[in-house]
Amino acid sequence: MTTTISGKTDPVVRRITAGDVIEALGQGLRDFQALPLWGLTVGAVYAGGGILIVLSIAALGMSYLAYPLAAGFALIGPFAAVVLYEVSRCRERGEGAPSPRAIIAAVRARSEIGWMAFVSVFIFIMWMYQARFLMALFFGLHASFTTLREFIAVVLSTNEGLAFLLIGNAEGAVLSLILFSVTVVSFPLLLDREVDFVTAMITSVRAVATSPGPMIGWAAVVVILLIASALPFFLGLLVTLPVLGHTTWHLYRRIVAPVAAA
Repeated sequence: MTTTISGKTDPVVRRITAGDVIEALGQGLRDFQALPLWGLTVGAVYAGGGILIVLSIAALGMSYLAYPLAAGFALIGPFAAVVLYEVSRCRERGEGAPSPRAIIAAVRARSEIGWMAFVSVFIFIMWMYQARFLMALFFGLHASFTTLREFIAVVLSTNEGLAFLLIGNAEGAVLSLILFSVTVVSFPLLLDREVDFVTAMITSVRAVATSPGPMIGWAAVVVILLIASALPFFLGLLVTLPVLGHTTWHLYRRIVAPVAAA
């Protein structure tokens, strides 16, 4: 259904199936294979950011935050993949590999992307705060662990630790679903059209509500792959992030109808 707000037509959201997700994944993989340098570069920058954060918390004696950090870092993946959306868009148009200047110009022309980035970072910060709050709740206000190994041993061998793990993962799943719902379509949409970030978020949520099964399944795949890729010191993100980024663009194309079709 098409609705209007302030005289503007909202993007039309189409229902998709699991088959659409699989086909989009294949297209994303082909984009990465066709232009691997862009994907590897973005993946390296993203992985480098994760490594820098982990080294920083290790230097501060907070290595026990590595797990929630690795899981939460996946939340800002959609923003990091904006460059990949533009690469896929250029390839879709038959323009080949875009220049760095063209990429920067395309992103800068869409100021609303900055607001969406703020939303992503804000939820990531809230993720880390809730992880620290739960640690204080279950292990004491001044809880601290010398090493990550010590933290894991306590979590897996005590009732408090198991409760922390259960509740923490449940809250994390809720935050992940919220952020996925407001970003899965919004970043590609903001890059592709002149819309405000609120409209983009609403459209993204509508996309998830229209096809809950395939979209939640895709969310699970994204989170599992990003977390698994982050475990070997974020190195798996060199390949995983670009493939998921390119795939997200093609999934957006299947979900949001072209303007002419609206």
